[in-house]
Amino acid sequence: PPGRRVNGAQRNGGGNPVTLFEMVKQGKSAMQVQHRDMEINFALLDLINFFICCSGCKGAVRIEMFRNMQNVEIIRKMTEEFDEDSGDYPLTISGPLWNKFRYSYCEFIAVLIRQCQYSIIYDELHCNRLYSNRSNCNRLIIIRCYICLQLQENQDEIENMMNSIFKGIFVHRYRLDAIAEIRAICIEEIRVWMQIYSDAFLNDSYLKYVGWTLHDRQGEVRLKCLKALQNLYSHRELFQKLELFTNRFKDRIVSMTLDKEYDVAVEAVRLIILVLHNVKKALFKYLRHICHSHKTAEEALAKHRGRSSPNGNLIRMLVLFFLESELHEHAAYLVDSLWDSSQDLLKDWECMTEVLLEEPVQGEEVLSERQESALIELIVCSIRQAAEAHPPVGRGTGKRVLTAKERKTQTDDRNKLTEHFIMSLPTLLSKYQADSEKVANLLQIPQYFNLDIYSTGRMEKHLDALLKQMRLVVEKHTELEVLETCSKTFSILCSEELSIMNRVDIAWSQLIDELTDRFSHAVEELLQEGDEADDDDIYSVLSSLKRLTAFHNAHDLTSWDLFGTCYRLLRAGIERKVQALQCSHYSIMWQLVKITEGSPSKDDLIALRRVVKSFLAVCQQCLSNVNTPVKEQAFMLLCDLLMIFSHQLMAGGREGLQPLVFHPDSVLQNELLNFVLDHVFIEQDEENQSVDGDEEDEANKIEALHKRRNLLAAFSKLIIYDIVDMSAAADIFKHYMKYYNDYGDIIKETLSKTRQMDKILCAKTLILSLQQLFNELIQDQGPNLDRTSAHVSGLKELARRFALTFGLDQIKTREAVATLHKDGIEFAFRFPNPKRPDCPPPNLAFLEVLCEFSSKLLRQDKKTVHSYLEKFLTEQMCERRDDVWLPLISYRNSLLTGGDDDHGSITSSSSSKTGSIRSRKSCAAHRKHTEGEEDELCLSRLNDLGKIAEMLWPQKLEDVNRKERTAVSYMKARSGGVRETVRGLMEDDAEPIFEDVMMSSRGQLEDMNEEFEDTMVIDLPPSCNRRERAELRPNFFDSAAMMEDESGFSMPMF
Repeated sequence: PPGRRVNGAQRNGGGNPVTLFEMVKQGKSAMQVQHRDMEINFALLDLINFFICCSGCKGAVRIEMFRNMQNVEIIRKMTEEFDEDSGDYPLTISGPLWNKFRYSYCEFIAVLIRQCQYSIIYDELHCNRLYSNRSNCNRLIIIRCYICLQLQENQDEIENMMNSIFKGIFVHRYRLDAIAEIRAICIEEIRVWMQIYSDAFLNDSYLKYVGWTLHDRQGEVRLKCLKALQNLYSHRELFQKLELFTNRFKDRIVSMTLDKEYDVAVEAVRLIILVLHNVKKALFKYLRHICHSHKTAEEALAKHRGRSSPNGNLIRMLVLFFLESELHEHAAYLVDSLWDSSQDLLKDWECMTEVLLEEPVQGEEVLSERQESALIELIVCSIRQAAEAHPPVGRGTGKRVLTAKERKTQTDDRNKLTEHFIMSLPTLLSKYQADSEKVANLLQIPQYFNLDIYSTGRMEKHLDALLKQMRLVVEKHTELEVLETCSKTFSILCSEELSIMNRVDIAWSQLIDELTDRFSHAVEELLQEGDEADDDDIYSVLSSLKRLTAFHNAHDLTSWDLFGTCYRLLRAGIERKVQALQCSHYSIMWQLVKITEGSPSKDDLIALRRVVKSFLAVCQQCLSNVNTPVKEQAFMLLCDLLMIFSHQLMAGGREGLQPLVFHPDSVLQNELLNFVLDHVFIEQDEENQSVDGDEEDEANKIEALHKRRNLLAAFSKLIIYDIVDMSAAADIFKHYMKYYNDYGDIIKETLSKTRQMDKILCAKTLILSLQQLFNELIQDQGPNLDRTSAHVSGLKELARRFALTFGLDQIKTREAVATLHKDGIEFAFRFPNPKRPDCPPPNLAFLEVLCEFSSKLLRQDKKTVHSYLEKFLTEQMCERRDDVWLPLISYRNSLLTGGDDDHGSITSSSSSKTGSIRSRKSCAAHRKHTEGEEDELCLSRLNDLGKIAEMLWPQKLEDVNRKERTAVSYMKARSGGVRETVRGLMEDDAEPIFEDVMMSSRGQLEDMNEEFEDTMVIDLPPSCNRRERAELRPNFFDSAAMMEDESGFSMPMF
């Protein structure tokens, strides 16, 4: 109708939308779109413009165009008005409104086709006009709607229309479209067509397009193909129609299991499993049919359920695959990978047990020892997966909340495995009792039982059989893994809420009594024989102690007083003390648990303190033991105990435990530090030589590195929690670059935590570590360092890395960086040259290392640090330009770069006051000049002149140096006035004067940018400076105070 805009902008008087696009956009139900009583051409025109709006085109087809122009001309006209770069495509725009629009759009198309199914759909003229103006995706959706009709009448016409659109759109877009999303949509739509109207589309003529697209260059499209095929293969009634496709493209699908896109590879594996699953079902169906026809064959098949059943053969194949794939350490991940598709197989524990226990029939291959171990490991992993109902570590994003159905499945599986293994586990343990690997895995199974079944099912006799086998295992094995697993299983069976607790506790107590008596007698005999004790006596003691230590980890054995016996053994001087140290540590921990959970008396605290003190002394002595495992064990226990019995023990309202707090003395701290330096920061070659000269394999190297990382982490925790002095971290930090690959993350985290504790002390520690490295270089190379050597470059690189750790917020690290420069300057000039006073100090080259931290100084602080540096300089030092003085020249330049211009700005603003914010308060203040401020201005200009002359006119360098010497002399003569002036400025107004200049004089800022462009880009915005003024003290960088203090800055932070 005239005057109506079809493009979705005009509304009627009530504010309601008047176009189809507006109705669908606002989410109106498609069923509520009213039928327009208008001439057919106007209705088609309204639909055409609706689809044009949906495509993102800003144009509109007018009635004159519709009547007088051909379809090709109209499409060309609309293409000219389509802005491809705008990105304004309603079907892809994100947001709640457009998400709702996409849903309403599809609903509208479905309603439109359904309401027109008996009329306009078969009007070839009008449908062609309508289809020719629709986008590709629109037409694909229309095909889906046609298919959904499933019309019996006029079926030929509908199929012809669909084929026409398919050949005109799909064939050109499924592979050649430049946008991967369009190609993926094509595959998704054809999957829907095949699934809904399989008679017409699920044939080789259409399936080949899906197969060809499996080779698409984009993983997104390949993934969509695999998921589409999964949907088709999951319908058993469609499987036969896919047989030819399967034979044609099975090789490609199998090769996609190695796709570079992990998601594609996973879906390819799932598709193959789905295909095999359907093949297996078809085979079983065929076998059932045969067995039903031949009763004797059915009876024969029934006799071979168990190990000779199909699952028995599959289990053997799974074991072979597990071993041949060389993934023997990842059984849990193999089980998880097959869990979704083969739960019936993995939960067939009866069949797995029969494979292990039944004697092989004649002609059947017997499982090897390795195969039996692999099968037992697979059994345990499948039990864990069923009982816990979550994947192993690394699979998934953590434990998710189970649905009611999943919880029921979990409960049923747990009851099923419990009922089976309650009876079969003792038999399995009896058969494999001598094999430590098999026993260690089998003993994990009771940890997943529903232990109430022992009582409710009246299966106490099976519990007694299990406890008997566990006792035999403890008596027969000394492997740590077996003993710890047995101890954990005993702990679970002894839970107080279980009715079987008393029965288990009696068996456990009898076992501990026997082990304790055996250990005590063996220790007495060993101590009596003394040096005459043989290996058998030592083995008897250590084997009993190893069993008790494993149980002491999970059980409170303090009533058996194992600490006293172990302490006597440690004092006796036996070399292999690892188990004695560990058992004593467990005893102390259980005593501490009793004290913290109860109301201890003073005598209890004193007794425990005496025990801890004596054990710490023994561990400290063991640090010098010749046995490396003993030293490492003693070191770890020392670190753990110092951490536990530190000042943090009193946290949480436990001030009464103060008598148990221990503070390591300096001797112990040094011994711990030396141990770290000797056993952690070692070269790999050195370590290899320490193992009888044999070259370690890769696994052993990784294990050794893991052990060294644990040693370093244990000591680093003592530093982080302020148990060991932070200065000890200097010896750790200096190895940051050299051992970055091995310990870089630990050292960096330690550095971060120490900075959070105390920024200034951390800065002192960093500069101390650099000083230590510098002293080592001096000892190796002599006082004349080669500034181009790799060692010096490495030291500077380490300093640069340290500087980066201060971050970008110079306000927060202002005091710390200033402290670092102060200590560095003092170190550089600490010792005068013993030859001649005019020669450079021995440590002067350290200033070149200190240059790496100059960029972390604020502009106004560079001037203060420069003033502090000049305290150590003589007139002769300032005049020297020899190579040996280059570190001093470089450091001064790093302070003057961005500092001289500040210096000039301060004095300039002080003398003229034209750029100061305070000038706005009083015009008279603009004309005030003091003598000291004028001198400061002259000095600044001379310094600037010297730098510029040195850069631009080298031939006049001597003249410039003469002016510089004059300026230095003048500065020394006027230093008192300058210091008083700067101090007065900072006391009167805490605002940095440089900021006043920057904020008040834009013209001056532009001039300075031209001359010192490299220094202006790091200037802080006014807001940051205001925050700085609020945090710093007025006399923080008081030059006079610094000069009066002989030790350096006279600020509280130092």
